[in-house]
Order: sequence, then C-alpha cells, then structure tokens
Amino acid sequence: MQLFAGDLDIFHRGILLVADAFIAQGFGFLSFLLAMLCFMQKDDRRLKLLMIVMNLNHALHFYLLNAVTSSLCCLFSAARTAVSIKSKATWLACIFVTLTALIGYFTAQQWTEYIAVLGACLGSYALFCLTGITMRWVLLSGSCLWLINNIIVGSIGGVLLETMVIVINLMTIYRLNEQRSTLKESV
Repeated sequence: MQLFAGDLDIFHRGILLVADAFIAQGFGFLSFLLAMLCFMQKDDRRLKLLMIVMNLNHALHFYLLNAVTSSLCCLFSAARTAVSIKSKATWLACIFVTLTALIGYFTAQQWTEYIAVLGACLGSYALFCLTGITMRWVLLSGSCLWLINNIIVGSIGGVLLETMVIVINLMTIYRLNEQRSTLKESV
C-alpha cells in the first residue's frame, strides 16, 4: 500500500509540473500575440505603449520558467520603455544600460544569461537615442539576441515571439523605406 501511495504522489507532482509549464508557456504565447500588435505599429508612441505591456507579461513568463535574469531584464525594459516615451535623453540611455548590466552582474549564473542583458541594453539605446527605421534596426538586433536567449531557456512563446518580431520588424522597415521613397518622389 505504501508503494502505491508514493507512486500517486509522484503522479500528482508530475501533473503539477505539467500544469506549471503549461501556464508559463501560456504567458509566453500571450507575449507572442502582444508582440504581433506591437511591431506592426508605424507610430513610435503606440509601438512603445504596446511594448510596455508585452514586457510586463514576458517578465511574468520568464519568472514562471525560472529565468530570473531574463525576467528582471523584461521588467526593467518595461520601465525603460515607459520613460523613453517622455524623454529621449542620451544620459537616460546610459543610466538604463548601466543598470541593466548591473542586473546581469548580480543575477546571471552562467554566461548565456548575458545574452538577454545585451538584448535589453540594445533596446535601451534604441528607444532613447534613435527613432524610425534606425531604431527598428537596433531593436531587430536585440530581437536576435532575445531569440537566442529564448531558445536557451526553453520559451516556446518567446521563440515564436522573437521570430515573428524579426519578420514583422523587417516588413515594417521595408514599408517605412517605401513610404520615405514615395515622399521623396512627390517633393
């Protein structure tokens, strides 16, 4: 009888682990949907507002996956994006890059966790120092780093998110270049 009770306990723990993973990945898929809306925006302000919501959700997703450094980088990215709506000061970019690097220094337990830190630092630079197409190119570079991070931490929604962000960002860059060309021709 005791053997059966132990087997049942293992079974219940297994179900809880699967449920936890399902919930964590569910938040990753929600981030994927939010990112679709985010990077389809031509307007920088709308892009940033949606990016705040996406980063907060993604922070929870990474926390549930026990990827603490990635989670903290996302929380910090949400705050950084909110501040970048009101200010484009280069000194703020320096502060956010420094603080993000410190997050990595104090929380990273292996070198691969610095990939998320570097992606977040690129995002800080892009949002405070750049606009338009140039901003999107640097955000694209950060997305490539986040894609690598998501593969490493096992974030299914994150892998889909960053792959989609890369594709949509490239399409938006193309559309903005076309729009710029059309404006030049009409002048």
